[in-house]
Amino acid sequence: MRADIFSKLQTARRSKTPVTLVDGLDGKTQALVYADKVDGDLPDAVVKEARDRLRDNKSGVAELGNTRWFFDCHNPPLRLIVVGAVHITQTLVPMASIAGYEVIVVDPRASFATAERFPGVTLMDDWPDEAMEALKPDNRTAIVTLTHDPKLDDPALEVALKSDAFYITCLGSRRTHAKRVERLKEMGFDNATIGRIHAPAGLDIGAVSPAEIAISVLAELTAVLHAKPIVAAAA
Repeated sequence: MRADIFSKLQTARRSKTPVTLVDGLDGKTQALVYADKVDGDLPDAVVKEARDRLRDNKSGVAELGNTRWFFDCHNPPLRLIVVGAVHITQTLVPMASIAGYEVIVVDPRASFATAERFPGVTLMDDWPDEAMEALKPDNRTAIVTLTHDPKLDDPALEVALKSDAFYITCLGSRRTHAKRVERLKEMGFDNATIGRIHAPAGLDIGAVSPAEIAISVLAELTAVLHAKPIVAAAA
């Protein structure tokens, strides 16, 4: 590997910046592809392939333009921050862990966020905005608020909407969300920013039980991660 490429790759890894190392297997080209820039000279189709693979965290070889290319994806770990240690959280946490997410549960209510209810899970009993500031959500982080309590959900959302989190959702009906939107506008957020919230939470799969709702949320989160179209939101 070229020394300058190696140095820049290490810098990206230290700063947890997603990047794909692209090698032309003819030995002529080596470059780095980020979400917003390219460090090197690559055909557009190769850049697109590199970004698609980075999004899906899928390293491998592909033939494009009569050249074989190796794509080596370097992504920070996926994280899921759940605000509210409620029943849905108890089913969502293990599912997300199996899907490869580092899960953190935030709830200042000591009787909710207990090791007995969430064995082996990172629990934070800070106020949600303080916890979110400490966790620093990045573009590999999903955020789900489940408390139904504006005093807990809104401070978390205030930080979430200022972050690069790739997925933000909140539990609640359309009426509940409409009230949430008004509160966020009073905080100074514009429609485009508030529109980053996927609400009501989850895909419309007829979910009723906590486990089914967790499935619908994880399904929507996965679709957003891989840039797949969302067919419909839950009612």
